[in-house]
Amino acid sequence: MADDLLSRDATDQIAALVSRRVSAAELLKAALARHEQTHGTLNAVVAIDLERALERARAIDDLRGRGEAIGPLAGLPMTIKDTFDVAGLPASSGVEALRKRMVRDASAVRRAREAGAVIWGKTNVPVMAGDWQTFNKPYGTTNNPWDQGRTPGGSSGGAAAAVAAGVTALELGSDIGGSLRVPASFCGVFSHKPTWGLVSQHGHVPPSPGSWSERDLNVVGPIARSARDLRLLLSVVETGTLGARAAPAALPGIRIGLWLDEPSFPLDPEVRTVIETFAADLAAAGVEVTPVKAPVHMPSLMGAYQTLLGAVLGEDLPPTLIRRLELLRGWAKWAVARGADAHSSAALTLAYTATHREWMAADAVRNRLRREAVRAFEGYDAILAPAAPVTAFPHNHRAFASRKLTDSTGQTLPYTAMLNWIGLATALHFPATTIPAGLAASGLPVGAQLIGPIGADSRLLAIAQAIDENVRGFVAPPQ
Repeated sequence: MADDLLSRDATDQIAALVSRRVSAAELLKAALARHEQTHGTLNAVVAIDLERALERARAIDDLRGRGEAIGPLAGLPMTIKDTFDVAGLPASSGVEALRKRMVRDASAVRRAREAGAVIWGKTNVPVMAGDWQTFNKPYGTTNNPWDQGRTPGGSSGGAAAAVAAGVTALELGSDIGGSLRVPASFCGVFSHKPTWGLVSQHGHVPPSPGSWSERDLNVVGPIARSARDLRLLLSVVETGTLGARAAPAALPGIRIGLWLDEPSFPLDPEVRTVIETFAADLAAAGVEVTPVKAPVHMPSLMGAYQTLLGAVLGEDLPPTLIRRLELLRGWAKWAVARGADAHSSAALTLAYTATHREWMAADAVRNRLRREAVRAFEGYDAILAPAAPVTAFPHNHRAFASRKLTDSTGQTLPYTAMLNWIGLATALHFPATTIPAGLAASGLPVGAQLIGPIGADSRLLAIAQAIDENVRGFVAPPQ
């Protein structure tokens, strides 16, 4: 019984707990057994707190048996991305030197625990959450459950792989450069990147352990196998009231702008085909789907985004590397002035060493473009766009600067093209819900983003739930 429930979403698992068809201890043991079955091939959950988790599960069973008031997640087994501090578990962010810290629960983790979640493990991440792949020296490489030779994405790669494989029903992830959306797309699950500031980042590393900085661009959000589960977890961890309040939407009457054409953004033809078919199915279900251009001038936005992102990520680089890059600023300015493109080492050098004046100039561009983008949303409930330019790609652990992507036609793309389609929502602080759009000709999942203006979280999640329950939802990878 408990093992059968692992294929159901969190909402169904909680219903089984409430009705006492299964106990929290039984469901936890089933999740641990699934982890043991899949760990050798996936390496998604990399640290476990079995004794404490079983103690908590049994305590919740006792409270439920006595009819005590318990939270909305009471008894649900849950794992957490290893960039969040979780009491009783290592908190490495993929760095060996951080593993032995004594930590308290991150703010969002504390909210999930107070709601009754039984937190039993940590899921793998790239070093300091800085890649679209998931591997590090302490824990090794995480594989995609659809194809073990490919990445599950990053930085919430272990989280998305665990959710797709049924090891956990809910995960808490984060996103500054597609870290919720890319893994969801690559593994065929749902995720929600909230409006910036909706969920506290305290206890997330990076930045440095103990920091109270609410980093620009970075957000904390849920990963799940259903849209209703995204709403459930967001309603628990949010610090505002934007996330999960609206009732599920009715598809007829919803207006969606389909954004698939951007001259500066490459897009694999097989990804495009999946999203076009998905959009046609939405239209057949009554959704008004209209092709649209980018809401703003994307080269201008991406230039600002690169500076804003580099200024944040530069804080995490070793001081010796930053000093070396600062010495190269003169050369970098010369190269950019003579046409070095946005993916060049010169442009990245300027981004990582941005001065406050340069950050302010990029922020001014962002604010102007945000106002323009809001006007573009006036005729639509959401914009539908790719979450990534390609499907999950083979593991590639070469030096970051030497990596390339290859699409289904054999065309080579810059590795940093992974930033393109996610850049609009990230740079402008907009919410974006990633939903499974279907399988590519290669058999790999493709995800699409529903993007809305600031504060549209509730509306996006309501639309996503309607799509999930009436058009397209989670499909389990081949076991």
